[in-house]
Amino acid sequence: MEHVLLSVHVLAAIVFVGGSAVATSLFPRYAPAPAGEGRSRSVAVALHRITRGYAAFGLVVPLAGMILAGIQGRMGEIWIIVSMVLTAAAALLLITQIYPRQRDALADQGEGDPARLRQLSMFAGVYNLAWAIVVVLMIVRPGSVQGA
Repeated sequence: MEHVLLSVHVLAAIVFVGGSAVATSLFPRYAPAPAGEGRSRSVAVALHRITRGYAAFGLVVPLAGMILAGIQGRMGEIWIIVSMVLTAAAALLLITQIYPRQRDALADQGEGDPARLRQLSMFAGVYNLAWAIVVVLMIVRPGSVQGA
């Protein structure tokens, strides 16, 4: 059972979290803006959908991870706790900042504010950094019980 949960956890992270990370990063490049060179509303719409859909399916990642950590008796280990906090922070950032700002940029119909798109890029970078730290924690596992 542990191998199945670990496989689901890792595969869902690669596909869904990775997909949403790429979509959030690319969105500002294609979002409608006054200087529309290289911009494509249809690509931006697709990236917005990917952000929403992959983020929703990405809920499998923390769910499988918490079940796995519970089965293994690791819920109290610092790397698990920090990973859960970072995951919650990334989800909150996506829900409260990234997704709404993408929606607003699409509603601007080509009159998007370049400063707002730069802010959106910054939020996407923070979102991706949070996930990168979680990946490192999953590999390094500082403070984990040895031999477990």
